Amino acid sequence: MEDEPIRIPITPKLDLHTFRPNEVGDLLVDYLSECQLAGILNVRVIHGKGTGTLRTGVHAALAKMAIVRDYTWPADLGSGSWGATWVHLQALNPSTNEG
Repeated sequence: MEDEPIRIPITPKLDLHTFRPNEVGDLLVDYLSECQLAGILNVRVIHGKGTGTLRTGVHAALAKMAIVRDYTWPADLGSGSWGATWVHLQALNPSTNEG
């Protein structure tokens, strides 16, 4: 049962509290790619405040992703402040084969 994929609804919010740090890299790539396909271009990633280790890993992964236009940390007070990052994705251009 441990090998079964976890189905996560695609919404403009990804809460990483239930995931282990070593799961976050692939999860971010897959989740944000699905958001982009669904036309969700602003995603709030909740990494928590804690020691900052998870946030640092999230930001390092985001910096390597071509689909990420930019990201904003900390999020505004109503969106999680220091415990969340807003990720702004590139829009898909339907007139080309590029993502």
